[in-house]
Amino acid sequence: MPITESQVLKALKTVNDPDLKKDLVTLNMIKDINVSDNAVSFTVVLTTPACPLKELIRKDCIEAVQREVGDVSIDIEFTSNVTTTRDNTPLLPGVKNIIAVASGKGGVGKSTIAANLAVALAKEGARVGLIDADIFGPSMPTMFNCENEQPGIEEVNGKNVLVPLEQYGVKLISIGFLTPADNAVVWRGPMASSALKQFFMDTKWGELDYLLIDLPPGTSDIHLTMVQTVPVTGSVIVTTPQKVALADAQKGIAMFKQPQINVPVLGLVENMAWFTPEELPDNKYFIFGESGGKSLADKHGIPLIGQIPIVQGIRESGDSGYPAVLKDSPVSEAFTQLAKNLAQQVALRNAAREKTKVVEMNR
Repeated sequence: MPITESQVLKALKTVNDPDLKKDLVTLNMIKDINVSDNAVSFTVVLTTPACPLKELIRKDCIEAVQREVGDVSIDIEFTSNVTTTRDNTPLLPGVKNIIAVASGKGGVGKSTIAANLAVALAKEGARVGLIDADIFGPSMPTMFNCENEQPGIEEVNGKNVLVPLEQYGVKLISIGFLTPADNAVVWRGPMASSALKQFFMDTKWGELDYLLIDLPPGTSDIHLTMVQTVPVTGSVIVTTPQKVALADAQKGIAMFKQPQINVPVLGLVENMAWFTPEELPDNKYFIFGESGGKSLADKHGIPLIGQIPIVQGIRESGDSGYPAVLKDSPVSEAFTQLAKNLAQQVALRNAAREKTKVVEMNR
C-alpha cells in the first residue's frame, strides 16, 4: 500500500520537542510533507536556528516514521521561526527578543562574552544586533575591528535615524562610533541614559531575532533606563569563579529578580573557568577556583549555560577584532554551545512565561 500523509502525521505526533514537552504536530512544527512509494520528506520548523537538539529531533522523527510505514528513505529539512512573547509596544517592533548581558563587576570578560555570543548566534543563522551600552568604556569597536567606522544616517518618516554598522553578520551600535577614540566620555548619568535611549529609539534595527545589550558593570542608571524603555526578554549574567566576582554577580542576579523589575535570568556564564595552555589542550588549571559559577547557579535555581576557559587566543582575538568564535578551535566550540544553550533558554522562557513588558517604576 502507498504511504499516506496521515500516516506520517500519526507517526510524528509521537515525537515530542525535548524542551517544550509537546509533540511536533500539535506545536505546528511540521510543514511540507511529501510522500511516495518508498520515500518521505518534510520540514521541521525549529524555535531557533541555534537549536542544540536538532540532531536528536531528526533521529526521533526518522525512528517514528519508520516504525509507522517501514524502512523508507526519509529526507528532513530544518528551518526556524524564532519565538517571541513581546508585547505590542511600538518601540523596536521588528525585534523578537532583547537580551541583556550583565555582570556584577568589571574585568570578568562580559564584553568578550557578548561579542562572541552575538557572532555565534549569527553563524547559526539568526538575525542578530548588538548594542554597546557601556557608554563610558565602549569596547565593541575594537572587538569587531571597526574602530574608525561610523554608522550611517537615513531619513525615516521625516526623522533622521542611525543605521547600525554590520560586521561578521551582526548589526552594531556603540558610543565608540560617535566619539573620538582617544576622548573620554565625561557625562552625568542622565546623559548616558539619553544616549542609550537614542540607540533604541533613533536607530534602524529592522527585523532581528535577538538584540543583545552589553551593559556596563554593576547596577546603574543604564540598567534602569533599559528595563524602563524596552521589553527585555531576559538577562545573562557573566562571572568568573573566584569569590569576589561571585559576590558581585549575585547582586546582578538580585537586581533582575527584584519584583518591580522581574526580568528572567536566562542563565549564568562562568568565564575564565579554567586555564588551558594551547600546547596542552587537555589540561585544566583552575587558577580562579573551581565550580564557583555552578554553585552560584544552583543556589539561585538558574542554568549554567556556559563555561569558557581562559586561553591566550581569546585575548588575541579581542585585540585583533576577529572574535574567537570565528576560528576553528575548542574555544570556538565552547562559544557556539553557549549560543545554542542561550537560544534554548529563550525558547523555553517564551513558551512558559508571560509576555515581556516594559518595567514601570515609580522611583
